[in-house]
Amino acid sequence: MKAMNRPNLVITALLTAALLLLVSADWAQQSPGGAKQQPPAAPSQQANPQSGQTFRTEVNLVDVLFTVLNRRNKLVPDLEQGDFKVFDEGKPQDIRYFSKQTDLPLRIGMLLDTSNSIRDRIKFEQDASVSFLFSVLRRNKDEAFVMTFDDEPQVIQAFTSDTGALRDEIMRTRAGGGTAIYDAVYEACSKQLNHPPRPPGDQPDVVRRVMILISDGDDNLSTHTRSEAIELAQRTSVVIYTISTSTQWVSLSETDPNKTSDRKYHLTEGDQILQQLAEETGGRAFFPYHVDDLDQSFQDIGDELRNQYSIAYQPMNYVRDGRYHKIRVEVPDHKGYQVRARRGYYARPNQDSNAPSDPGAPGPHGTSKP
Repeated sequence: MKAMNRPNLVITALLTAALLLLVSADWAQQSPGGAKQQPPAAPSQQANPQSGQTFRTEVNLVDVLFTVLNRRNKLVPDLEQGDFKVFDEGKPQDIRYFSKQTDLPLRIGMLLDTSNSIRDRIKFEQDASVSFLFSVLRRNKDEAFVMTFDDEPQVIQAFTSDTGALRDEIMRTRAGGGTAIYDAVYEACSKQLNHPPRPPGDQPDVVRRVMILISDGDDNLSTHTRSEAIELAQRTSVVIYTISTSTQWVSLSETDPNKTSDRKYHLTEGDQILQQLAEETGGRAFFPYHVDDLDQSFQDIGDELRNQYSIAYQPMNYVRDGRYHKIRVEVPDHKGYQVRARRGYYARPNQDSNAPSDPGAPGPHGTSKP
C-alpha cells in the first residue's frame, strides 16, 4: 500500500512547492517595497540564489539641471563636480552623478496672453515672441509650439521647427476675454511639455523643456492655483522665462522713458507673479519697455539653455511623504558666482498616504514651491 502511494506523494509535494514559489513571486512584485518606480527613482535588484526570488529596492535620485553665472552675468562653463555642493533641507548631500549638458535640443512652449488686459500691447507681444523664436530656434533640431490664453488656453500651432509657420500663427492672434495664466501653464506642462517630441536621427534623446510666458501677470479666471501651476512645471522639469507686457513699472515722472538708464522700476503685483514663476523654476523674468530691449536677453537665454550642468544625488534621509524639500546648490570656492536652478522637489508619496497625486509627474525631480 505504501509503495503504491509513494509516486502520488512525490507529485503532490512537487506541486505544492511550485505553488508556493508562484505565490512568493507574486507577493514580491505587488508589495509596496517591490513596486517599480518611474525614473529617476530607479529600482535595483538583488537575487537570492537559494530561493530563486528577486528582491527590489528603490533608489530615489533627485536630479538638478542648472547654470552658473559670474558677477557680470556671464556663463561659467568650465566647472567640475568638486566645485559644487548640494544641500537638501540644509543638510549636505553626496553628488552621485555629474555631467555638463551642452547643445541640448530645445522643446519650447510659447505662451501668449491674448486677454483683453493686454490689448494695447498685443503688437509688442507678437514682436517679442517672434524675435525670441528667430533668435533661439534651430531648424531641424529645436521645436516649439504656440499656445494662446484668455478665458482658456488653446494651442494654435503644434510642435514644429518651422519658424515661419510659428510666426504666421503668432501674428494672427487677437486680444479679448479674461485671463487664465495658471491654467495655461498647467495645461502646457501636462499636455505638451511633459512628453515633447524626441530629437530626430542620431541626436541625444535628452531634450530641454522651456516655457516662454508673455503676459501682464494678472490672472482672474484660472481654475488651477498658482501653486499647482508652479508645482507641475517643477515636476516636469520645465524652466519658465517670463516677459512682462506691462509698462506700469516705469515711473510716470520720467523725462524720457525710452532711455534705459533713466527708467525707474516699480513692479506691479502681476510683474511680481511673473518673477515668481520664473525664479521658482530656475528661469528669469524680463521687464522690457521696447522689444529691442530683449534682443541680447534672448541670445543669452539660448546660450544658457545649451550650456548647463546636471547633478543627481540620493537624499540621505529620504522619506516617501509627498512633502516639499528645499534644495540649494552652491559654488563655495568662487565668490560672486550665482547658481540658477530650481529650489526644491516633492518627495514621492506613499501609495497609502493622503498626499495629493500628480498626473503626469515623472518622479521626484527637483523643483520649488511658491
